Amino acid sequence: MKLTVVGCSGSFPSVDSPCSSYLVEHDGYRLVVDLGNGALGALQKYTGLYEVDAVLISHLHADHCVDLCAYWVARNYRVEGCPDPLPVHGPSGTAGRLARAYDMPEKPGMTEVFDFRDLTDGARLELGPFTVTAALVNHLDCEAYGFRIEAGGRSLVYSGDTGVCPELVELARGTDLFLCEAAYTDGKETFDSIHLNGTQAGEHAADAGAARLVLTHVPPWTDAERNRADAAAVFAGPVELARAGAVYEL
Repeated sequence: MKLTVVGCSGSFPSVDSPCSSYLVEHDGYRLVVDLGNGALGALQKYTGLYEVDAVLISHLHADHCVDLCAYWVARNYRVEGCPDPLPVHGPSGTAGRLARAYDMPEKPGMTEVFDFRDLTDGARLELGPFTVTAALVNHLDCEAYGFRIEAGGRSLVYSGDTGVCPELVELARGTDLFLCEAAYTDGKETFDSIHLNGTQAGEHAADAGAARLVLTHVPPWTDAERNRADAAAVFAGPVELARAGAVYEL
């Protein structure tokens, strides 16, 4: 299983990275997880726009889904004709949210280009070689999911956006790679139901018994190295910062 970080900036793009987006590949199957601001352009460095097999959307904040609007254009107006509808698994209301974002009627909206499928808590999806488990996480009052992605006896877990969340710890139990958000700074922001700080991300990884921790969704105004050090102080395994273009082979 191969993970490529397409974008990892939190909340808005940085000078070095688009917002959240990750490409996961195995046995020729290409799964895109989130497609935030600026991610569609960067995605084309790593795969063709018409070679993606499915998309997972963790939640409907713009920094995780808005580039599906641009992807709709690329697929809908393709000179050679529109490919078959692409499966997009996301929270309830994803189709309507994207139609409104593009200022189009919700019916048909983008449904002729994307095959929208609603996620539910505990859903277990078989996507090509991948088994994907979705779990609700603790992010404001919105329907937000973390994902466990398994193939070939290996696993990675993506937190999506979340505050302190025991359910995320269970989802990440024993995972080979824990891709966990760390948007806040310990001692500075104290909102337990929005985002994690570096210390909390490290604690979640330690409690889950994860083998490796990669911090992501760090906004440009947050000291990423401080968050890495905070996580490393409470998690004994390897800790690093996600960066656009980074590749992890599992």
